[in-house]
Amino acid sequence: MSHSSARPSSAADFLIAPSLLSADFAMLGQEVRNVIDSGADWIHFDVMDNHYVPNLTIGPLVCEAIRPHVKIGIDVHLMVEPVDALIPLFAKAGANIITFHPEASRHVDRTLQLIRDHGCKAGLVFNPATPLALMDHVMDKVDVVLLMSVNPGFGGQKFIPGTLAKLVDARQRIDTHMANGGQTIWLEVDGGVKVDNIAEIVRAGADTLVAGSAVFGAPDNNGGYQAVMKLLRKNARQA
Repeated sequence: MSHSSARPSSAADFLIAPSLLSADFAMLGQEVRNVIDSGADWIHFDVMDNHYVPNLTIGPLVCEAIRPHVKIGIDVHLMVEPVDALIPLFAKAGANIITFHPEASRHVDRTLQLIRDHGCKAGLVFNPATPLALMDHVMDKVDVVLLMSVNPGFGGQKFIPGTLAKLVDARQRIDTHMANGGQTIWLEVDGGVKVDNIAEIVRAGADTLVAGSAVFGAPDNNGGYQAVMKLLRKNARQA
Protein backbone atom coordinates (compact mmCIF):
# COMPACT_ATOMS: atom_id res chain seq x y z
CA MET A 1 0.00 0.00 0.00
CA SER A 2 1.01 3.63 -0.17
CA HIS A 3 2.93 5.62 2.41
CA SER A 4 -0.47 6.64 3.80
CA SER A 5 -1.02 3.19 5.27
CA ALA A 6 0.72 3.98 8.56
CA ARG A 7 -1.60 4.99 11.37
CA PRO A 8 -1.12 8.56 12.60
CA SER A 9 1.54 8.51 15.31
CA SER A 10 -0.31 10.74 17.74
CA ALA A 11 -3.69 12.35 18.33
CA ALA A 12 -2.36 15.44 16.53
CA ASP A 13 -1.94 13.52 13.27
CA PHE A 14 -4.73 12.53 10.93
CA LEU A 15 -5.55 11.60 7.35
CA ILE A 16 -7.93 13.40 5.00
CA ALA A 17 -9.78 11.36 2.38
CA PRO A 18 -11.76 13.39 -0.18
CA SER A 19 -14.90 11.54 -1.26
CA LEU A 20 -15.41 11.12 -5.00
CA LEU A 21 -19.18 11.14 -4.43
CA SER A 22 -19.00 14.94 -4.60
CA ALA A 23 -16.59 15.16 -7.55
CA ASP A 24 -17.44 16.25 -11.09
CA PHE A 25 -17.86 12.86 -12.77
CA ALA A 26 -17.47 14.38 -16.23
CA MET A 27 -13.86 15.18 -15.26
CA LEU A 28 -13.13 12.39 -12.79
CA GLY A 29 -9.48 11.74 -13.68
CA GLN A 30 -8.64 15.44 -13.42
CA GLU A 31 -10.62 15.78 -10.19
CA VAL A 32 -8.64 12.93 -8.65
CA ARG A 33 -5.32 14.46 -9.71
CA ASN A 34 -6.38 17.85 -8.37
CA VAL A 35 -7.26 16.62 -4.88
CA ILE A 36 -4.09 14.54 -4.70
CA ASP A 37 -2.06 17.61 -5.65
CA SER A 38 -3.92 19.46 -2.89
CA GLY A 39 -2.61 17.03 -0.27
CA ALA A 40 -5.16 14.21 0.02
CA ASP A 41 -3.97 11.16 1.99
CA TRP A 42 -6.53 8.68 0.64
CA ILE A 43 -9.21 8.77 -2.05
CA HIS A 44 -12.60 7.71 -0.63
CA PHE A 45 -14.59 5.70 -3.17
CA ASP A 46 -18.32 5.37 -2.42
CA VAL A 47 -20.08 2.35 -3.92
CA MET A 48 -23.90 2.36 -3.72
CA ASP A 49 -26.19 -0.30 -5.17
CA ASN A 50 -29.73 1.19 -4.96
CA HIS A 51 -30.52 -1.77 -2.71
CA TYR A 52 -28.69 -1.39 0.58
CA VAL A 53 -28.86 2.40 0.14
CA PRO A 54 -31.25 4.44 -2.04
CA ASN A 55 -28.74 5.55 -4.65
CA LEU A 56 -26.60 4.09 -7.44
CA THR A 57 -23.02 5.19 -8.01
CA ILE A 58 -19.83 3.58 -9.33
CA GLY A 59 -18.24 0.14 -9.54
CA PRO A 60 -14.94 -1.70 -10.10
CA LEU A 61 -14.49 -0.42 -13.68
CA VAL A 62 -14.31 3.17 -12.44
CA CYS A 63 -11.88 2.18 -9.68
CA GLU A 64 -9.68 0.48 -12.28
CA ALA A 65 -9.90 3.56 -14.53
CA ILE A 66 -8.71 6.00 -11.86
CA ARG A 67 -6.03 3.70 -10.40
CA PRO A 68 -3.28 4.98 -12.78
CA HIS A 69 -4.04 8.54 -11.63
CA VAL A 70 -3.80 7.68 -7.92
CA LYS A 71 -0.46 7.30 -6.13
CA ILE A 72 -2.14 7.11 -2.71
CA GLY A 73 -4.53 4.64 -1.10
CA ILE A 74 -8.01 4.06 -2.57
CA ASP A 75 -10.48 3.60 0.28
CA VAL A 76 -13.48 1.69 -1.12
CA HIS A 77 -16.67 1.98 0.96
CA LEU A 78 -19.14 -0.73 -0.06
CA MET A 79 -22.74 0.33 0.59
CA VAL A 80 -24.00 -2.84 -1.09
CA GLU A 81 -25.79 -6.06 -0.19
CA PRO A 82 -24.51 -8.74 -0.45
CA VAL A 83 -20.85 -7.68 -0.36
CA ASP A 84 -18.70 -10.77 -0.88
CA ALA A 85 -18.96 -11.03 -4.68
CA LEU A 86 -17.67 -7.48 -5.19
CA ILE A 87 -14.62 -7.77 -2.94
CA PRO A 88 -12.35 -9.68 -5.39
CA LEU A 89 -13.40 -7.32 -8.20
CA PHE A 90 -12.42 -4.20 -6.27
CA ALA A 91 -9.19 -5.77 -5.04
CA LYS A 92 -8.27 -6.56 -8.66
CA ALA A 93 -9.30 -3.02 -9.69
CA GLY A 94 -6.74 -1.51 -7.31
CA ALA A 95 -8.46 -0.90 -3.98
CA ASN A 96 -6.16 -0.65 -0.96
CA ILE A 97 -8.85 -0.54 1.74
CA ILE A 98 -12.31 -2.11 1.54
CA THR A 99 -14.96 -1.36 4.15
CA PHE A 100 -18.50 -2.73 4.41
CA HIS A 101 -21.57 -2.57 6.64
CA PRO A 102 -21.97 -5.57 8.98
CA GLU A 103 -25.72 -5.66 8.29
CA ALA A 104 -24.93 -6.38 4.64
CA SER A 105 -22.92 -9.55 5.33
CA ARG A 106 -24.26 -12.90 6.52
CA HIS A 107 -20.85 -13.73 8.06
CA VAL A 108 -18.91 -10.64 9.11
CA ASP A 109 -15.80 -12.53 10.18
CA ARG A 110 -15.64 -14.36 6.85
CA THR A 111 -16.10 -11.16 4.84
CA LEU A 112 -13.31 -9.41 6.75
CA GLN A 113 -11.00 -12.36 6.10
CA LEU A 114 -11.97 -12.38 2.41
CA ILE A 115 -10.86 -8.74 2.09
CA ARG A 116 -7.54 -9.47 3.78
CA ASP A 117 -7.01 -12.60 1.68
CA HIS A 118 -7.17 -10.35 -1.38
CA GLY A 119 -4.39 -8.14 -0.06
CA CYS A 120 -6.47 -5.21 1.14
CA LYS A 121 -7.01 -3.56 4.50
CA ALA A 122 -10.43 -4.49 5.89
CA GLY A 123 -12.94 -2.33 7.69
CA LEU A 124 -16.40 -2.21 9.25
CA VAL A 125 -18.81 0.68 8.72
CA PHE A 126 -21.33 1.68 11.39
CA ASN A 127 -24.46 3.62 10.48
CA PRO A 128 -25.73 6.15 13.05
CA ALA A 129 -28.09 3.57 14.62
CA THR A 130 -25.74 0.55 14.35
CA PRO A 131 -24.24 -0.51 17.71
CA LEU A 132 -20.45 -0.69 18.01
CA ALA A 133 -20.73 -4.05 19.80
CA LEU A 134 -20.86 -5.67 16.35
CA MET A 135 -17.08 -5.27 16.11
CA ASP A 136 -16.19 -6.72 19.51
CA HIS A 137 -15.55 -10.32 18.37
CA VAL A 138 -13.80 -9.55 15.07
CA MET A 139 -11.37 -6.79 16.02
CA ASP A 140 -8.40 -9.01 15.21
CA LYS A 141 -9.39 -8.77 11.53
CA VAL A 142 -10.33 -5.06 11.44
CA ASP A 143 -7.94 -2.41 10.09
CA VAL A 144 -10.47 0.43 9.83
CA VAL A 145 -13.57 1.37 11.81
CA LEU A 146 -15.68 3.87 9.85
CA LEU A 147 -18.45 5.74 11.64
CA MET A 148 -21.14 7.23 9.43
CA SER A 149 -22.07 10.68 10.72
CA VAL A 150 -24.99 10.80 8.27
CA ASN A 151 -27.36 8.10 7.03
CA PRO A 152 -25.65 6.78 3.90
CA GLY A 153 -26.98 7.22 0.40
CA PHE A 154 -26.36 10.83 -0.54
CA GLY A 155 -23.59 13.42 -0.32
CA GLY A 156 -23.92 16.88 1.19
CA GLN A 157 -25.84 15.88 4.34
CA LYS A 158 -25.42 17.52 7.76
CA PHE A 159 -23.26 15.94 10.47
CA ILE A 160 -25.29 14.07 13.13
CA PRO A 161 -24.06 15.42 16.52
CA GLY A 162 -24.60 12.11 18.32
CA THR A 163 -21.67 10.73 16.34
CA LEU A 164 -19.26 12.53 18.69
CA ALA A 165 -20.17 10.38 21.72
CA LYS A 166 -20.03 7.28 19.53
CA LEU A 167 -16.54 8.32 18.38
CA VAL A 168 -15.36 8.54 21.98
CA ASP A 169 -16.72 5.02 22.60
CA ALA A 170 -15.07 3.64 19.43
CA ARG A 171 -11.74 5.28 20.31
CA GLN A 172 -11.79 3.66 23.76
CA ARG A 173 -12.48 0.22 22.26
CA ILE A 174 -9.70 0.62 19.69
CA ASP A 175 -7.17 1.95 22.20
CA THR A 176 -7.93 -0.93 24.58
CA HIS A 177 -7.50 -3.44 21.76
CA MET A 178 -4.16 -1.93 20.71
CA ALA A 179 -2.94 -1.61 24.31
CA ASN A 180 -3.56 -5.35 24.69
CA GLY A 181 -1.27 -6.10 21.77
CA GLY A 182 -3.79 -5.82 18.95
CA GLN A 183 -3.01 -4.48 15.49
CA THR A 184 -3.33 -0.88 14.35
CA ILE A 185 -6.91 0.25 13.63
CA TRP A 186 -7.82 3.57 12.04
CA LEU A 187 -10.93 5.42 13.22
CA GLU A 188 -12.58 7.09 10.24
CA VAL A 189 -15.58 9.44 10.03
CA ASP A 190 -17.73 10.04 6.95
CA GLY A 191 -20.55 12.55 6.53
CA GLY A 192 -20.88 16.28 6.98
CA VAL A 193 -17.21 16.86 7.86
CA LYS A 194 -16.54 20.58 7.36
CA VAL A 195 -13.90 23.15 8.27
CA ASP A 196 -16.05 24.35 11.20
CA ASN A 197 -16.56 20.95 12.87
CA ILE A 198 -13.41 18.99 12.02
CA ALA A 199 -11.66 20.00 15.25
CA GLU A 200 -14.36 18.58 17.53
CA ILE A 201 -14.48 15.41 15.43
CA VAL A 202 -10.72 14.92 15.87
CA ARG A 203 -11.01 15.74 19.59
CA ALA A 204 -13.58 12.95 19.93
CA GLY A 205 -11.05 10.44 18.60
CA ALA A 206 -11.14 10.33 14.79
CA ASP A 207 -7.81 10.07 12.96
CA THR A 208 -9.17 9.76 9.40
CA LEU A 209 -11.64 12.26 7.96
CA VAL A 210 -13.72 11.79 4.82
CA ALA A 211 -14.70 15.12 3.26
CA GLY A 212 -16.83 15.31 0.14
CA SER A 213 -18.73 18.49 -0.60
CA ALA A 214 -16.43 20.44 1.74
CA VAL A 215 -13.55 19.76 -0.67
CA PHE A 216 -15.14 19.37 -4.09
CA GLY A 217 -17.52 22.28 -3.46
CA ALA A 218 -14.68 24.68 -2.68
CA PRO A 219 -14.94 27.83 -4.86
CA ASP A 220 -12.05 28.46 -7.25
CA ASN A 221 -11.93 32.14 -6.35
CA ASN A 222 -11.03 31.17 -2.77
CA GLY A 223 -8.07 29.00 -3.69
CA GLY A 224 -10.10 25.90 -4.58
CA TYR A 225 -9.21 22.44 -3.29
CA GLN A 226 -5.76 23.42 -2.03
CA ALA A 227 -7.11 26.20 0.19
CA VAL A 228 -9.87 24.11 1.76
CA MET A 229 -7.53 21.15 2.36
CA LYS A 230 -5.10 23.47 4.16
CA LEU A 231 -7.94 24.91 6.24
CA LEU A 232 -9.23 21.45 7.14
CA ARG A 233 -5.75 20.45 8.34
CA LYS A 234 -5.20 23.69 10.20
CA ASN A 235 -8.51 23.41 12.06
CA ALA A 236 -7.98 19.71 12.80
CA ARG A 237 -4.57 20.44 14.30
CA GLN A 238 -6.24 22.85 16.73
CA ALA A 239 -7.88 19.84 18.33
